[in-house]
Amino acid sequence: MEACARVSNPPRRMTATAAKEALHDRVQRIADEAGARAVAVAWYDYETRKTWDLNGDEWFHAASTIKVPILLGVFGAAHRGVLVLDSRVHVRNRFYSAADGKPFRVESGRDANSEVHRHLGKTMKVNELAYHMIVTSSNLATNLLVDLVGIDEIRASVQELGVTGVELRRGVEDERAWEKGQNNRVTAKGLISVLRPIEQGTAFNVELSARMLEILHDQEFRSGIPAGVPESARVANKTGEISTVAHDAAIVYLPGRKPYCIVVLTQWEPGASSRSDTIARISRAVYEHLTAGDGRDG
Repeated sequence: MEACARVSNPPRRMTATAAKEALHDRVQRIADEAGARAVAVAWYDYETRKTWDLNGDEWFHAASTIKVPILLGVFGAAHRGVLVLDSRVHVRNRFYSAADGKPFRVESGRDANSEVHRHLGKTMKVNELAYHMIVTSSNLATNLLVDLVGIDEIRASVQELGVTGVELRRGVEDERAWEKGQNNRVTAKGLISVLRPIEQGTAFNVELSARMLEILHDQEFRSGIPAGVPESARVANKTGEISTVAHDAAIVYLPGRKPYCIVVLTQWEPGASSRSDTIARISRAVYEHLTAGDGRDG
């Protein structure tokens, strides 16, 4: 009997669905191995126009990532003529709790920035406060801007852009509101909807979008998402961290391809280590997924 020659088929590339399932498993494994209590990740890729998320609709305490929607609110107020970005604001440290209206202060020792505190009793420009709110994550600058613009005005700006998955309820360091559960919250998909108008130039107009993007590019905290991509990448991002959560939201620009937006939200037991490293590892997993097979080095 004539033997039949066995023809071996070439290995097939992983389907898009299988690749996304593999990314799901990889991200969850990274979070589980690090001991994270919860993780949510979302991305939107301008190269392929595709989206993906893991627990993208789950709510997390926003920490300082809420400062990006506040930035939208400030620039939205400027767009509507409610304020001028070059106007000056008296720098003070007295605010009123959303819980009971009683005054509170931002403790300088707990603030990531001392520059704004050095201006107490003096003035700073609105755009200077916006810069410090994002780049150095100044809580004092944040509360000054929230008071100046107003929470309702900020919410109106965010809603105008079609943002969902973001709840702004108060300023920062409002301990009495925190004790009553009045917290700012975000979802991973919600923060993606915040980043996209900024990148697309549709956050009110091209000029204002570009100014916000420049601020995000100057971010000083780079141990999360930026640490997971090659040094050749440019990253515009905003981190957020308190005792029980660590987040990062970013727009990643790689040579030779269109950018992608990525958000990583994580929840932890107080005192947990490796939080930034976990975000960086998840960032790396997403980067490798999005650039797989395109001929670039990892």
